[in-house]
Amino acid sequence: MQVTILKSKIHRAAVTGASLNYEGSLTIDIEFMQRVGLLPYEKILCSNMANGARFETYAIPGEPGSGSIILNGATAHLGKKGDRLTIMNFALVSLADAENWVPRVIVMDEHNQIVDERGI
Repeated sequence: MQVTILKSKIHRAAVTGASLNYEGSLTIDIEFMQRVGLLPYEKILCSNMANGARFETYAIPGEPGSGSIILNGATAHLGKKGDRLTIMNFALVSLADAENWVPRVIVMDEHNQIVDERGI
């Protein structure tokens, strides 16, 4: 049997911009992606702590060190600069692996600096 389990999470990331005319996706500073093991174009689930919006899209690598969290395309309607997002992705793993699974998590402050990390 396999189960879907949290693979990684970027918690409380502040939206830094929005681009309605972009094709879609969420731009994330590549250093954040690498820290939690999120691959370019990997499917993500996001929740906006400011308005309760939840949406699925995919991750686009942003400029390293920029702190970028940019809503692109239709997702630009689901938040605004300064909103805090939880960005999650999941993996399908065996039940045996799931029993000892530890997701990779980073927690951000309002300036998108990492203030806590787990499972890294």
